[in-house]
Amino acid sequence: MKSFLAILLVCFWVSGTVCLFPQDESVLEDLRINQNRFQERLDHLAEFGKNEHGGIDRVAFSHEDKKSRKYIISLMKQAGLEVRIDAAANILGRKEGKNPELPPILFGSHSDTVPDGGKFDGALGVLGAIECIQVLKENQITTLHPLEVVVFTDEEGGLVGSRAMTGTLTPEALDVVSHSGKTVREGIQFLGGEVNNLDEAIRRRADIKAFLELHIEQGSVLHTQQVDIGVVEGIVGIYWWDVTVRGFSNHAGTTPMDMRKDALLAAAHLIIAVNDVVTTVPGSQVGTVGKIKAEPGAPNVIPGLVELSLELRDLSEEKVRSLFGRIKNRASEIVQNTGTEIKFIPLDANAEPAPTDLKIRHSIDETAKDLGLTSIFMPSGAGHDAQDMAKITPTGMIFVPSVGGISHSPKEFTKLQDCANGINVLLHSVLKIDRILDESGPSF
Repeated sequence: MKSFLAILLVCFWVSGTVCLFPQDESVLEDLRINQNRFQERLDHLAEFGKNEHGGIDRVAFSHEDKKSRKYIISLMKQAGLEVRIDAAANILGRKEGKNPELPPILFGSHSDTVPDGGKFDGALGVLGAIECIQVLKENQITTLHPLEVVVFTDEEGGLVGSRAMTGTLTPEALDVVSHSGKTVREGIQFLGGEVNNLDEAIRRRADIKAFLELHIEQGSVLHTQQVDIGVVEGIVGIYWWDVTVRGFSNHAGTTPMDMRKDALLAAAHLIIAVNDVVTTVPGSQVGTVGKIKAEPGAPNVIPGLVELSLELRDLSEEKVRSLFGRIKNRASEIVQNTGTEIKFIPLDANAEPAPTDLKIRHSIDETAKDLGLTSIFMPSGAGHDAQDMAKITPTGMIFVPSVGGISHSPKEFTKLQDCANGINVLLHSVLKIDRILDESGPSF
């Protein structure tokens, strides 16, 4: 390992801009993570909650979750981090910078899984962040800003830890029963948090300089297109409606076809219309009807009532409104043609789009290219802790390929080289952000 003397860092202040320059830039350029060490740790972490199917049952607030967190804390301490548990049971490991008065650069992810999940979702971002710190320690590199590695609590159950950190965790959410059988309130206490002092977990905009999250894509875009790195433009907004289609129930054998008001037939036309609208408008938006129920549900009765769901996702709220308007227009045509009634009921569970910071995006993209990796800009169709963190600090996300686009499954898999590529991009993005942050603006 090269010594700290070989990469002496000199900082200066000019017009409110903090800069940190290495005397030997090539030393930083040559930094790479230890792939074998990362693989060993990933495999070890996967043992916590491993089931007979090869999947992982490490749901939040379970005993396996608690045991795995002890292991993660031990790795943080090996890397020289000062570890604490905040009131929401988030794990935070801090490495001091040359200027401890500056706000830290935060990066990490979550370690809990869905029932029968895979070993990469969340774990890559956590162990990758620790690996970055380990490399800096081994090369005796101290950044200007403090660095903090975070392991968020109960991401899979509703972004509990990041919502607590951003002050958006509601009292009602604390009473939700998790997969562990505990309420969120009980779970936070079980993991060492202080649920009665959740205000102490809140971080303000000035408290954090930037947040980065490394994650598997959980889709097939990168794998299919054979691209190394996905630069996330933002986490899509998610909008839900309950839809009711009312017709008239009648005898299926005695009612002529041209005299029917078949709610299920109208619903089928509506489902096709949703697909038509979403696929004919340019963009990466998605639309889904994932639930349907017909009444009375007898084979010899024409359905008189159908209840179904509608979900639309996109980075642009305006695009979603436009798509929904088109769907409603198509629904009006269906009503006229079928003699039915269609109503859309918006739900309060909507999640607004969370764009990532433009400058961080370009920094990640430049870093990938500097490392000889291919990259594309893309949205995240799934929710992540980053969507909450974007409310309080400039945020970026790095995706690596998921083989076959499979996630939340024992078959979830990302190649070691792809994992290493992502961690190296994370490492060098953190170093780049540390050296060019502009203290005068909301983003660097």
